[in-house]
Amino acid sequence: MDPFTLVVVGALIALVLGFIAIGRWHPKSGADVLDWRPTRSEEQEIELELDDVDQMLEAQNERRRRSGRQEITEEGFRAQVEAEEREREERAQRYRERE
Repeated sequence: MDPFTLVVVGALIALVLGFIAIGRWHPKSGADVLDWRPTRSEEQEIELELDDVDQMLEAQNERRRRSGRQEITEEGFRAQVEAEEREREERAQRYRERE
């Protein structure tokens, strides 16, 4: 092998090992180095999620009112989702038993 190739390959290996060592033994995490902080707290995320659910239910109920159907509540919707999940699990169980 050519000495130049050995020097270049050795330098690349040393560079990669150096970066791995820096990442492994540096006292700060990557988030600390970049001064990264979440934009919202977990409490804010939960509040936004609940607001989204309320808005989606209200929009769905608006369409149901216009078409003359009964409005749906959050509890009713959760019960409907649970029933669909149970039905899907039962169907999956029947499929597994056939095999």
